Parts: sequence; C-alpha cells; structure tokens
Amino acid sequence: MGFVYRVCRNLSRVVAEAALDYRVINEERLIETGGVLICSNHVSYLDPPLAGVALKGAVHYLARKSLLSNAVARWLFPRLHVVPIDQERAGFAGLKTIIKALQEGNRVLIFPEGSRSPDGKLQPAEPGTGLVVAKAKVPVIPIRLFGAHEALPYGCSRFRMNTVTVVVGEPIRFDLEELPAGKEAYQSISDRIMAAIAALECPPDRIPRPRSD
Repeated sequence: MGFVYRVCRNLSRVVAEAALDYRVINEERLIETGGVLICSNHVSYLDPPLAGVALKGAVHYLARKSLLSNAVARWLFPRLHVVPIDQERAGFAGLKTIIKALQEGNRVLIFPEGSRSPDGKLQPAEPGTGLVVAKAKVPVIPIRLFGAHEALPYGCSRFRMNTVTVVVGEPIRFDLEELPAGKEAYQSISDRIMAAIAALECPPDRIPRPRSD
C-alpha cells in the first residue's frame, strides 16, 4: 500500500467514523486472501471510500473516465488504484485491467448496478460484473451500504450527517465450469450477486434517519 493511498484511506476512515457514525458489520468476512471481488450497492458519491475503507488493505476501484478530467485527479487517482472506465463505450480495456488485478491477487471493488441509484433502492445488475467473475475466477464478497443515500443522495450537493453501516455478506464461490460463456451466463452471475446484496439487512439499531429535504 503506497503512502498516498494509506494517508487517504486512514483519513477517510477517521472522517467517516466521526461524521457518519460509521460501522462495519461482519468485518471478519473481509479477511479473504488472494484475488477477491467486493460487490456493493451504489447510492451515493460517498460509496467508494465508505466501502473501500471497510477493508484494511488496498483496494482497486472502477471510476468514470470523465472523473479524471483535471490534473489533480489524473495525479491522485492512479495512486488510489482507480481504473477509468468509458461508460459511453464497452469499456472492456478497463475491465481487462481489473481482471488482471484480480488474477494477480488484488482486491477489487465494483458496483454491479453500474450507476448510482436515484432513489436509494437497488437496481438491476449489469452483466459486466459477471464477466469479470467468469474471466478472473475469483470469489465474491457482497456488501451493502445503509445510510450513504441519506447522507448524500443522487443529484444532491448538500451533505447531511447520518448513520452509515456497511453490512458484509458471506463469500460467494461460483462453479464456473457449469456456466456457459456469453452474456446470459454473465447476467446470471451478476443477478446472483445482486440477490445476495439484497438479502443483507441493516441492524435495527443502525437504521439511518430519513432526510427532511
């Protein structure tokens, strides 16, 4: 883990715990070694750091290519292991980079829905996540963020302090030999991952407060 990554990670965790009463449930399930795909719901701009700091080691991320449009981002993001994806095209070059990172034993965070949910509800999964799993042949750890939408929802620029909880599910290991190749097979893998995310529940004492605006 590089110096810049370590500083940003530790700072993000401190800020999250102070401003968002941040907690990770079932943190012991994140100790998988080797290449692991971490799959999370996507409800806010806060999701990548909130999900990423749940893990003690380095994590690779996917991000829209447009986010690297300025000099600061172009310097910082590679040091945070951010892989740019062109959402206007297939983006397979970025996916190949992620697959290679997984095969080399790294952990990667991905959002199966592909984009942020406008209302905080889960959206259908895209087949790209299934493609990554099938090609990299790695286990998947589903996680679900509660409270990030209430803190900073889609389309809103005003941050609100709230309770944020990351709930970690049991690792999923696919028998990839039984799945045929192709978009339908990849979609099937993505759907199973999304179902595992949907099954995760927020502890009753950690329910986030609804926004008033």
